[in-house]
Amino acid sequence: MSTEDVNTDNAETLTTDVIVIGGGPVGENAAQYATEDSVLEAVIIEEELLGGECSYFACIPSKTMLRTIELAHATQHLDGLDGARIDGDALMKRRDEWVSHYDDTGQIDWAQGAGLRVERGHAQLIGDRRVLINEPKPVVVEARHAVVIATGSQPTVPSTFVDVAPWLSRDATGVREVPETLLIVGGGVVAVEAATWMAALGTHVRMLVRGDGLLSGQEPFAGDHVAQALGNAGVTIDLGTSVDSCYRPGAKDTGLGRIHGGQVTVQTLGPTGESTVTADEILVATGRQPRLNDLGLESVGLTDEDVTAGRLPDWLHAVGDASGEAQLTHWGKYQARVVGAQVRARATGERSESVPENVPAPQVVYSDPQVTSVGMTEAEARKDGHEVEVSQLPYNSSAGTSLLRDDATGTAQIVVDARSGMLLGAAFVGPDAAELIHPATVAIVGNLPVHVLRHAVPSFPAASELWLPLLEGLPRRLRLPDRE
Repeated sequence: MSTEDVNTDNAETLTTDVIVIGGGPVGENAAQYATEDSVLEAVIIEEELLGGECSYFACIPSKTMLRTIELAHATQHLDGLDGARIDGDALMKRRDEWVSHYDDTGQIDWAQGAGLRVERGHAQLIGDRRVLINEPKPVVVEARHAVVIATGSQPTVPSTFVDVAPWLSRDATGVREVPETLLIVGGGVVAVEAATWMAALGTHVRMLVRGDGLLSGQEPFAGDHVAQALGNAGVTIDLGTSVDSCYRPGAKDTGLGRIHGGQVTVQTLGPTGESTVTADEILVATGRQPRLNDLGLESVGLTDEDVTAGRLPDWLHAVGDASGEAQLTHWGKYQARVVGAQVRARATGERSESVPENVPAPQVVYSDPQVTSVGMTEAEARKDGHEVEVSQLPYNSSAGTSLLRDDATGTAQIVVDARSGMLLGAAFVGPDAAELIHPATVAIVGNLPVHVLRHAVPSFPAASELWLPLLEGLPRRLRLPDRE
């Protein structure tokens, strides 16, 4: 609905201190931190399920399935175990339990217990600090202090696929009908993780990847390791391949995770020329964009670009995917905690917390092997003008990581500024790699040079012991600067 069509004559009016548009984890954190230990009130407006994309359609359902698959794979690579078998029906049942069968009653109870008011419906800005909830009945909410946009993101669907009712990420995480064959368009995080669990469910997966590798933006070795593992799992990966056309008879949305029509036929152009491929279903995983459409930004003289560039009036804030920054739940929640605290401080007249200048966004890809990173890649550091030292080791270079699987493979790497000795970035690929990245995040945020970091003693034989040989792989002048 355009703001020109808005009629508030018969609308109920509600006044509060802070309005949060979007009730995912990011919006919940913003509301909580804006009001905690104060007399301030907040209203969260959510159009769908309180808890948002992450809780029901992304992070939680995907990781619920991937964790089980990873453990099954581990038992197949440890002598003394016979190897676990994946039960697809039980796997999807566990997923349904973790998403509360798509019921947000528990989230509503949490919000109310935290003193937060939840309103249902589509929210639209209609003026400074004024928001209209269009349904089920019109309500105008006015904020005394701030409005926070936490509307998340939505899939980007190229026009080639619009008419074939493709699966999007929600269908993949909410899979009900397991297709015998599946095409996945894309080579990023969603594509890689979905390929992992769909292959484990018994689907013959083929990935159509425009680039020359998987997981662009990560260290090149990350995509190589994952591609090899997916290939071992029976996944076909066509690199350098674009989709020219796509056709499907009887295309329609038959429900979450159900096959959306007849067989899909795709015309591709790859390194060897044109080709035709078919499948029972197609998943389009070509990226996401901030969900800012139909938000009424024009009513306050703003555009989508103003939001993602941070050109906002002092009463309006954007956090999470809607801000245009890293599309990661934990990063959005961090933004929300910072912004929420700032809103609270301004409203109460208290002093705002100082925020460190360099706060990187760590990332984990829950493929098998896992991929995790934080800070700059080696290429990014060099492009940024740093003279760098790189320490790179096989993932099984410590007893702790070797114990995870008898044939543990992967790579560990840190990138260090050759002059200051500051850690610029780190990347790990291997079993349970997600548990190794936090020391790097702490070191970057805390401005810890590597000669100090080496005094943080890891337990033996924990996987974190891998940090020792990584640091020892750096030049002595960086590890022991006072002795040079």
